[in-house]
Order: sequence, then C-alpha cells, then structure tokens
Amino acid sequence: MPNARGIGKAWAHHGEILQGIFEDEGCHRHRGLVSLPCRHLRSEAVFFPNAHEHVTVSPSSCEKAGRAAELAMLRAGFENCGGNLVIASDIPVGRGLGSSTADVLAAIHAVIDYLDVSWTNEEIMQVAVEAETACDATLFTQSAVLFAQREGSVIEPFHRPLPPIDIISVDTEPLKTVSTLDFVPAYYDTFEAEAFKCLRSLLRRAIRLGDLDLLGRVATASANLNERFLPKPGLRALQEIAGRCGAFGIQVAHSGTVVGLMFDPRSPKTPQKIDRASSALSAADFQFRIFNA
Repeated sequence: MPNARGIGKAWAHHGEILQGIFEDEGCHRHRGLVSLPCRHLRSEAVFFPNAHEHVTVSPSSCEKAGRAAELAMLRAGFENCGGNLVIASDIPVGRGLGSSTADVLAAIHAVIDYLDVSWTNEEIMQVAVEAETACDATLFTQSAVLFAQREGSVIEPFHRPLPPIDIISVDTEPLKTVSTLDFVPAYYDTFEAEAFKCLRSLLRRAIRLGDLDLLGRVATASANLNERFLPKPGLRALQEIAGRCGAFGIQVAHSGTVVGLMFDPRSPKTPQKIDRASSALSAADFQFRIFNA
C-alpha cells in the first residue's frame, strides 16, 4: 500500500579521485570513475501523488529529476501515474559536484519511499542513467567503487570506503559552468590507458591500507591527465600551494570547475596546514571553501 507521500535524499560529491578508461573482468573497456563523497551538500526530494498522468517538478529546472520519478514509477509497474515532485538542494550547479545526479537519486528514493518498495543499488542506478545519460557513484556510501558512469554498473568494488579527507574546495572558474552532457567525452590514447591500469592498482592498495599519501598520488596524477581534456585555470599554482602547505595531494572534478586540496584529518598539524593554505589561496585571489571530513 503506497504511503501518502515519499521522501528521498542524496549527497553531492567533490569530483573524482580517479577517472579514465578501465577493463572489467572480461577485458572489456569502460569509462569509469571513483567519486569523492561530499556529505556537506545534498539534495532532498518530496513526492506527492496526484490524479494526472505525468510528474510535475519544482523547480522546473530539475527536469531530469522529474523524468527519473516517472521512470521509477514505470519500473515499479505504475503506468500513467502522476505526481508533484519538489526538489530542495544546496549543491552548486555546473561545478562538477554531482548536482543533477543528487537530484535524480533523491527523486528515485522519494518514489521508492512513496511506493514502500525496496530496490537494489543496481536497479536505482539503471533508472538514474536512463534519466540523465551519465551519473555518478554517490549512491554507494558504504564502500568505494570504480563505476561506469554511462552504464550505471560497478566495474570493481573496493569493499572499503575512502579514508576521511579534509578538503579545501577551490572554484577555478566561478563565472563558468560545465554541462556534463555537453562536454565531449575524453578520448584516451594508449599511454593514458596504460597509466589508468597502474593508477587503478595503486588506488586499490591505497584504499585497502588507508594510505592517504598513495591516494593523493593517484588523485594528483588523474588530475594532471585530465588537463588535456578540461584544463583547470591555475592548476599549477594550486599544486604549488598544496605542496608548500602540506596537502597530501589534489583532486579535481574531471567534468567541472572545482579543484580540491586534500589534507589528513587525523593529523594534529592539519588545522595549521589548512590555515596556511587558506592564506595563500586568498593572496592568490582564489575563491574557496573548506569541507572537513
């Protein structure tokens, strides 16, 4: 028996630790990524059924979330069943923080909650990909995964979450937005494909051991590889500040504008390191905010 309404929520991410092209167990190549969760930002959705045949969404700019709600109803066997979907989000749009994926996932969860049914992560992600063509791996909160963002499937589960990380989030182009769907997918050459094999192996080890230095090396290498496809203004300056102020690495939104300077929240010296980095970023006129683990 459906509930009177459904409520769903989903979190943002802060770009990726790694993004590229990777082989599955059958040696088939897939575009894949490992998202860096950001629980400081989220989207919330409320679904109210009505007597119409379609879902209306507010604000109207969240049309992908409305489509996701309709697809979720269809997948559950409810044809021509409408409703009102209300989205509230504090995730900046066009920065590479997963705003649209969060809206879509929140909408799907709201429909599931309304229908009082249980779906697997795989079922949810298939609807999400159908609704927005490509999506992020933020649904997988218990452990990190290498995720095929345009297929909605897991290439490799890492069986453990990413270690906690303090982030200074720098928006390298505050006046620009990036549309994931308008962004031409990267074409990786042979060297890059081989590099991703190595980085995947190193990331697997970093997650297993909770090794932040190794994780930072992977994320920094992935950020530099992405410069050929979506350069980040000031990235070299940010890397210099990160190194001088004790960050263990940087990471980027591979299809967005943000760069993250990563610090170890377990170290008692981290507050001082973040203060020094903040002062250096302010002096260089970078816009930033801090997300503590």
